[in-house]
Amino acid sequence: MSIKDFFKSVELIEADEVRQLIKEKRLEEYNVIDVREPNEYAEGHLPGAVHIPIAELSNRASELDPSRPTVAY
Repeated sequence: MSIKDFFKSVELIEADEVRQLIKEKRLEEYNVIDVREPNEYAEGHLPGAVHIPIAELSNRASELDPSRPTVAY
């Protein structure tokens, strides 16, 4: 499995749309990954976000459920 299996298409959505998704869906229904650096993640992140710095994403993609929509920020 490669990183491409998780990101077949890219749809850009606004922060308000992400907020709505979080309000309407259970955390088990989607992946939220924070690809920022550790110090940025420590300063604050979305509830339930998995911290996978962008440099580690290809090696850690198997941690994500490919059947769920993925929000990356």
